[in-house]
Amino acid sequence: MKRVTAIVCLCVLFAIRVQVSAADFVFTAIPDQDETKLQSRFGKLESYLESQLGVDVTYIPVKSYAAAIIAFQNNEVQLAWFGGLSGVQARRLVPGSEAIAQGMEDQAFRSYFIANTRTGLTANAHFPEGIAGLNFTFGSKGSTSGRLMPEFYIRDQFKKSPDEVFNSVGFSGNHSKTIRLVESGSFDIGALNYQVWEQELERGGIDLEKVRVIWETPVYPDYHWTIRGDVDKNFGFGFKQRVTSALLDIQDSELLAAFPRSGFIAARNRDYQPILETARSIKLID
Repeated sequence: MKRVTAIVCLCVLFAIRVQVSAADFVFTAIPDQDETKLQSRFGKLESYLESQLGVDVTYIPVKSYAAAIIAFQNNEVQLAWFGGLSGVQARRLVPGSEAIAQGMEDQAFRSYFIANTRTGLTANAHFPEGIAGLNFTFGSKGSTSGRLMPEFYIRDQFKKSPDEVFNSVGFSGNHSKTIRLVESGSFDIGALNYQVWEQELERGGIDLEKVRVIWETPVYPDYHWTIRGDVDKNFGFGFKQRVTSALLDIQDSELLAAFPRSGFIAARNRDYQPILETARSIKLID
C-alpha cells in the first residue's frame, strides 16, 4: 500500500517531494490551474494508470512550473504533464527523455488576450495595438500559453520587450488567476490558455460585463506527456511503451473531460521544435 511519508519544500522553488516505495511510478503536472481542479483531474488518472500498468502509481502536485521540471530532472517523478515550453526545458535537462502523448487539441493550441471592459477594448481579428501603456499580466513565467507565445507576439508587434510596452507587467501564476485579476481590474489585460477561459465560461464563472476576449493567437503545439528514458531500466523492459499505450488508449469520457481533451495521440520530441525556436528567439532558452 502506498504511503506518503514526507512532504517538504525544495528550496524557493517549492517542489513537493513525496517519498514513496521504490516500486512506485510517480508523475506530476505543471500547476496551470487551481489546485482543486488539478487534484480532481490527476487523481482520476492515478487510478486509471494503476489499473493499466499493474504497479503503484502516485500523483504529486507541485507549486510551480520550475518545480515540475526539477522534480523530473531529479527523478522524483518519471512522467510529467508539461506545457510546450516546460517540456522542452525538461527534456534538455534529462537526456533520453521523450514526449510520448498529446491531446488531440494540443496540436493546434492558442492563447487568448483578455481585457477588462473598462479599457474599452473589444474583440478584433488583428493584434490589439491599443494595449500599449496599460497594465498587463502573464500567467506563470514558464507557461507556453500564458507567457511564451503571448510575449512572442507582443515583441513581434511592438519590437520592444513587454516591460517597455506596458505601464506594468505581472505574473499571476496560473490561468485561473489571470482571469480573476483582469476581471477585478487589478490588471487591464492578460493572456491565458484558451481552454481554461472556455471551461470557466461554460460553468458561468466569468462576468462578461467585466472581462472579455479581445484577441486570439495563431495556433502552436502545447501540452503533452513526457517520460524519462530510464523507466524501462527501473520498471522493466517495455514499461515506457505500456505507459504510452495506456495514455493513448484512454476512453473514459469523464477522465477526458477533466483535461479537457477529446482523446490522446502520439507525440514526438520534434513536434515541439517550434516551441524551442520561439523560446530562443525571445531569449527564454539559450
